[in-house]
Amino acid sequence: MKYSKYLKIAVGTALLVGPFIFQACKSVKVPAGVQVVDNFNIKSYAGKWYEIARFDFKHEKDMDQVTAEYTLNEDGSVKVLNRGFDTVKNEWKESEGKAKFIGEKTRGALKVSFFGPFYSGYNVVAMDPDYENALIFGESKDYIWFLSRNKTMPGQVKQKFLKLAHDAGYDLDRLVWTKQ
Repeated sequence: MKYSKYLKIAVGTALLVGPFIFQACKSVKVPAGVQVVDNFNIKSYAGKWYEIARFDFKHEKDMDQVTAEYTLNEDGSVKVLNRGFDTVKNEWKESEGKAKFIGEKTRGALKVSFFGPFYSGYNVVAMDPDYENALIFGESKDYIWFLSRNKTMPGQVKQKFLKLAHDAGYDLDRLVWTKQ
């Protein structure tokens, strides 16, 4: 009799929680109206990037000296290593994840995961032809990153990225300029 009670609880829980897990694990799409970089070359994109600006969120709150390093894996995915200095806890933090392409590997539309099967959008929407500076939009207007191969970004590039983000509907008052 206990077995059937536990079975009912397990099935009930699965029915309640299942749709939420399915939604979290589903494939990530590029947001409507967002154009990603075409002729994207992941080999050129690989390497170390410095975060110039971002919208603050739980996993990067109070972080300075933030970098992201992308390394190609043999299976076609990309190892992502984010690193930054937590100014409140006075310690370095690292987070390792994996990115995969959404569709064609020549488009800057990827999904990234730091937590098992749960992915978020990572959309390269603007980039210098020489892969020196990049503007990244997340899957919603709550995520944005300005990245550079250098610890600073040229003013004209910053202005271009600010205009693109503004035109896409991002609230630029939320930008946090990362101290490198």
